[in-house]
Amino acid sequence: MEEAEVLCDRLGIFVDGSFHCIGNPKELKGRYGGTYVFSMATSVDHETDVEKLVQQLSPNAKKIYHISGTQKFELPKDEVRIADVFQAVETAKRNFPVSAWGLADTTLEDVFIKVAREAQQYDTLS
Repeated sequence: MEEAEVLCDRLGIFVDGSFHCIGNPKELKGRYGGTYVFSMATSVDHETDVEKLVQQLSPNAKKIYHISGTQKFELPKDEVRIADVFQAVETAKRNFPVSAWGLADTTLEDVFIKVAREAQQYDTLS
């Protein structure tokens, strides 16, 4: 996906042989992205602390991954300021051990997965 983003002016996404969308990488990210991906790794004992932290940052955050102390959340861009995330993480580090954390913008891979999931849900319903 990274190569496609660099080399292509326009991208089309097909799911199960059906054409679903077309646009340049920036348009597709804007249309189907709209979120940051926040991840944090702690001990299992502090998973609820991470969930509370994320809910304070964004009440509409959605957990997308969870395994053994590592959690990932989608945070709507229109609800979150990056500076607030950094400040919240620094505060969290004083309250409980954080082994790793990250904040990433939507990738083309995320866009593809979202379009594919929506298409599969639509096919299941119809």
